Parts: sequence; structure tokens; C-alpha cells
Amino acid sequence: MSPTPSDLSGTASLGSYLESWAPVSVRDEDPLHAGPVAALSAVFDLPYSAAEAGDPIPPMWHWLHFLNWPAHGELGVDGHPMNGHFLPPIPNRQRMWAGGRCEITEPLRLGEPAERISSLSSVTSKHGRTGELLFVTERREFRQSGRTCLVEEQDIVYRSGRSAAQHPGELDESALPQTDSLWQLPLRPDPALLFRFSALTANAHRIHYDAPYCRNDEGYPGLVVHGPLLVLLMLELPRRHAPGKQVRSLSYRLRRPVFAGERISACGTPTGSGAQLSIATHQEAQYATAEVTFG
Repeated sequence: MSPTPSDLSGTASLGSYLESWAPVSVRDEDPLHAGPVAALSAVFDLPYSAAEAGDPIPPMWHWLHFLNWPAHGELGVDGHPMNGHFLPPIPNRQRMWAGGRCEITEPLRLGEPAERISSLSSVTSKHGRTGELLFVTERREFRQSGRTCLVEEQDIVYRSGRSAAQHPGELDESALPQTDSLWQLPLRPDPALLFRFSALTANAHRIHYDAPYCRNDEGYPGLVVHGPLLVLLMLELPRRHAPGKQVRSLSYRLRRPVFAGERISACGTPTGSGAQLSIATHQEAQYATAEVTFG
């Protein structure tokens, strides 16, 4: 029998909570309307024309679709659902998006119904500086007209217990990132941008909009910029500087949190078959990293 939250004494292994946890695959459908793509273009101030049916969806912009809106009463204190199909049944979860990978055979297209098959790929327990961590990898396969268009894996890290983490104590809002990368795209994400991105991705995690919660409950100095937002910002570099090339594969890693008000820059260096990408601030050159290959 697996422990219950009341059994947690600080010595129980996180793996012991998963003895009977074996979620089956889930199939979802989405019509892939053009509205979310047009909305995110406005959020990013992109100079692109209105999206129309039949247009290819930019790499990873499918995160705007297949959204889950649980009832408000089903949310936990952090804004995430208390229970979910692929949420591990460990007590008082703290959640971090660590990275992922994606293989794109062909882009999804707007206005064409699509299906997503989600499954649990792996669960691994590791010990880090803050204690035991649970790495959960979810696999998602996207199909249109009977064809598999892309396969994605997301790595999510969970920690039990709600102690404040150790994070930088203040933000330097004036310094600019120092980089000599060939491709560069600066951004200074503010609370309004984070709010709009949360709305477009159905993300109710309070670290993105509730500053007192960030400081008092999670130990952050300010609002945290979404990991997926950083990934999409990095992917804007090949979209703008290599528009004739199609991204066929992507791997990314989110190394440290970025906070609202910080001046950041997406940086990229083209290689023979793709590009090396990163998010830089004045403090560090690689807050997030990514590697893409072209078809």
C-alpha cells in the first residue's frame, strides 16, 4: 500500500508513492483554430499577417492548443490541478518544467482537425541539492489526416514539500545581456506579457502572476517567466533569420528561472545542419539552451 500525504515524515521515498500509479494513454482532439496563433503573434509583437486555415503552425506553437481547463475547485494552492492523469500522486508537489524534445515530420496545419495521444514515457527518482526529485517524462504524438506529424517529450520535475527554494535575492533591471551571437532577439518580459501568455496556454500557476505568493511561498524574488515562453522566444531566431528552413528536431533545457523585469536576449549561432540557441541575461549566458536541426 502506498503512503498517504499524512504519512509523510521527511524520510519516505518519493518512489513509494508511485507503486500503484500506472496512468494509461489519453487521446484528445482539437480543431486547431487560427485564433490562438494570431493572439500569440500579437503578444510577441510579431510583424506577421493574420493566420489562416491551412497555414503551418510554427514549431511548438501547438502548445496553444489541446488545452485543459479543470474546474476552479480542482486547483491546488499553487494554481495547478490537485489531481490529474499524469500528475504523480506525491504530497504537496512543487513543479518545474526541466526540458524536452520534439521530432517534426511535417508541421501541423491550422483549420485541420488533429488528435493527440499522450502517454507516460518514464519516471525517475534522483537526489539533488534540495532533496529527492521525481523526473516525469510525458510523450505526446500529434496526428492529422491519419499521419503522425510530430512527436514530443516533456520532462517535468516534481519535489515534495513546500519549503522556499534558494533563488537570487534581487533583480538587476538595468543591465543588458552581453553576447556576440550572430542572431539576437532582446525582450524585457513584464507582468502583462506573462498574464497574456498564461491565458493563452491555460496556465494558472501562481508563480507567473502572484508576486506575494512567489516571494512568500516559493522563495522567488519576483514573477517567474514561463519556460515555454523562453523556448518559443529562442525558436523565433531561426524563424526570422532562416525562414526558408524547416525545423525538424528540437531539444531544449531550462536551466535557471528568469524573472519579470529582467532584460533578456535570445541568442543563436547557426551550424551546418541547424542552430545552437540560448537565453542570456546580464548574469549568465545560458539560462535556457536549445538545439535545432533543419530538414
